[in-house]
Amino acid sequence: MKSRGIVHIIFLIVLGTFLVPGNILHAQDAKKNRIRIKADYIKVMDGEIYLNIKTTSRIDKQNIDVPNLDLAVYNEVDDEEILLGNTKTDLKGDAKFEIDNLNTVKSDSTDTYNLAVSFEGNDNFKPASRNVSIKNAAIRAELVRKDSVNYIKATLTDINADSLLAEQSLLIQVQRLFSPLKIGEEFNFTDENGTIFVPVEDGIPGLNGILNIEVVLEDSDDYGTVKAIINAPIGKPIVEESTFDQRTLWSPRGKTPIFILFFTGGLIFGTWGLIIYLIANLYKISKN
Repeated sequence: MKSRGIVHIIFLIVLGTFLVPGNILHAQDAKKNRIRIKADYIKVMDGEIYLNIKTTSRIDKQNIDVPNLDLAVYNEVDDEEILLGNTKTDLKGDAKFEIDNLNTVKSDSTDTYNLAVSFEGNDNFKPASRNVSIKNAAIRAELVRKDSVNYIKATLTDINADSLLAEQSLLIQVQRLFSPLKIGEEFNFTDENGTIFVPVEDGIPGLNGILNIEVVLEDSDDYGTVKAIINAPIGKPIVEESTFDQRTLWSPRGKTPIFILFFTGGLIFGTWGLIIYLIANLYKISKN
């Protein structure tokens, strides 16, 4: 009987050795959520080059932003991963990774730059990665005037292939605080010389008459987003209508209109004067 009991105990121990850890690991994996990484390549001519990164996760059937994630950015070439640097998402799940010089990034035999944004995982989320493959394009843009009409002339090229890019759609837009003002057709396709020629209408308002005009190759499968900016002195000057230094109803406390100060002060002194007068009369009545 004792030997049968010992055998039974050993059997349970062996069974637990194979089953329990697997169940624990499965439970641990089940608690972790998947991370979704979005990475957009953006190049500003004569400016910065960067990856615009967004991390989200679907939890309880809702897509939420995931903050404070440590991300690594790699250059992948010939089955080799070269670390370019690290970044971290902010409270909105956004991160910006700047590439100081694209020439320091290695391309493959097709002149394609292969980048990867990697998350190693933590106690709450599983590992995840996102690959970005782009070629190096450039936009050369200028303001020209012909027959008393202002035009934006822009040429799109592939730098490494040293070729003009035809049949590519470029956006022409004026920078605004909330939403850019688009100019020209909805789709401005480059010709066989990789060039567009778009007129700019008169009367567009700009601070001091300056229009910041953008020429944008937007979210291209091959080249990402490439942007050139022209500071064009062809806008209608904005008339300064600020009342900051004037005494108005909506001004700060230090700029309260004079008539309101006198009116409010009169009400206060009148009210307290009436109260003092009544108290004095009550005092006299009580003495009599």
